[in-house]
Amino acid sequence: MLYTGIRWEFLPQELGYGSGMTCWRRLRDWNEAAVWQRLHELLLAELRGAGLLDFSRAAVDSSHLRAMKGGPATGPSPVDRGKTGSKHHLIVEAHGIPLAAITTGGNRNDVTQLLPLIQAIPPVRGVRGRPRQRPRHLYADRGYDHETYRDQVRALQITPHIARRGTDHGSGLGVYRWVVEGAIALLHWFRRLRIRWEIRDDIHHAFVTLGCAIICWRRLRTTLCQES
Repeated sequence: MLYTGIRWEFLPQELGYGSGMTCWRRLRDWNEAAVWQRLHELLLAELRGAGLLDFSRAAVDSSHLRAMKGGPATGPSPVDRGKTGSKHHLIVEAHGIPLAAITTGGNRNDVTQLLPLIQAIPPVRGVRGRPRQRPRHLYADRGYDHETYRDQVRALQITPHIARRGTDHGSGLGVYRWVVEGAIALLHWFRRLRIRWEIRDDIHHAFVTLGCAIICWRRLRTTLCQES
């Protein structure tokens, strides 16, 4: 489903399940049981244990997508002529590995999700000592330019690096921000995440979390294969 975007009723029964609705119920139930979230956290711990996570800095950004059937966490998209849409908000570490994702309506301002994204980062284990949860520096584009939110980020002992509105481009922050744009592109490589077909926001976000986990798994697998 995540890779192809195929409709539930068209899933080939040669895969060995009862029906497409059976798969939908499994996705729903496992999401309610936090299976996908725990999978993501487990892979983040494996990445940290392999020395592949860099919490020295993080970057945030968002991306719009069309929501064909409406539902919770949708709204008129300002970049799509007011059509109903959603937003994927993403925070990544220094190498572009997704740490957390949030789905909101397409009309939500990016900066309102800055603190929720930071707070959504799970405690990442993988090495001896205390779990790591906060980056030291945070990079963002002009959509996050607001002094109140800068102060709130500093209160978490994170140094914000946010481009300012009304200034010329070429601030140099893009050197660190581009990794989150690459991560969003990887997330939207999954057909099910390019357009939102689910009315229920929990079902859609289950796919988002699973997509983040797969991106982590690919990074881990590639590194382990290169080492072997």
